[in-house]
Amino acid sequence: MARDASFLLRFAPYCVFGCMVLAASIVPMVATGLPFAPAADVIALVGLLATARVFMALAAMDAGTAFGSMGARREMLVAGLAEPALLMVFFMPSLIVGSTSLTTIVETLAYQPFALHPSLAFAAVAFVMVLLAENARIPVDNPATHLELTMIHEAMLLEYSGRYLALMEWAHALKLMVYAGIGIALFAPWGVSPAGRWDLVPAALAALAAKLFIGGLALAILETVSAKMRIFRAPEFLGMAFLLAVLGMLILLLQGPPR
Repeated sequence: MARDASFLLRFAPYCVFGCMVLAASIVPMVATGLPFAPAADVIALVGLLATARVFMALAAMDAGTAFGSMGARREMLVAGLAEPALLMVFFMPSLIVGSTSLTTIVETLAYQPFALHPSLAFAAVAFVMVLLAENARIPVDNPATHLELTMIHEAMLLEYSGRYLALMEWAHALKLMVYAGIGIALFAPWGVSPAGRWDLVPAALAALAAKLFIGGLALAILETVSAKMRIFRAPEFLGMAFLLAVLGMLILLLQGPPR
């Protein structure tokens, strides 16, 4: 730990971890009747993720090292491009359902008669691109590297050790789980147990395990066949995600209100 850093460097891991735990608790991955279901709003979820990111970047700059400041600047660059695309992805199912509540979105998409929404296909591709960028995955970042010219997320953790580093790494793993849960809630909500049906929870857990296995396998294949892009290409990558989300929304608006 940096000796001359303020309390922020030590407080940030607890704040980041707390935000990730709260975000994971409001995403309906197994059942919709969660204790925090009233707070499961997509806007609030984006705010939680942004809060964790801001504290992480501030702590990295508080250490006063060149690598920490470089990683914080790169992280905020990626975040400034990814958050608009993520919001556009969230607005897509919100327009279809008529609500920004994740619980309402899951219940409507999972339990209504089967219907094709071509706009969701554009939103799904955009969401995958945002997921890769926000979770420091290839091709935007490499979580296994320590090369100063390429790392983004790891550069902000170089001053941490012990329990602080463990909390940050745990929070990063939770963040990937949260994004996987968001993808399941928005684009594959089938198998989620409705509120009050505790007898369906074992089947919902089995469905969640299958979805996570498929998602992890797809992520591994994607990272195997891809190479990390230059940091200057990240705006083009995330700009394409934003464009796909906007195209999906335009298609939805052209189709008219859902019936």
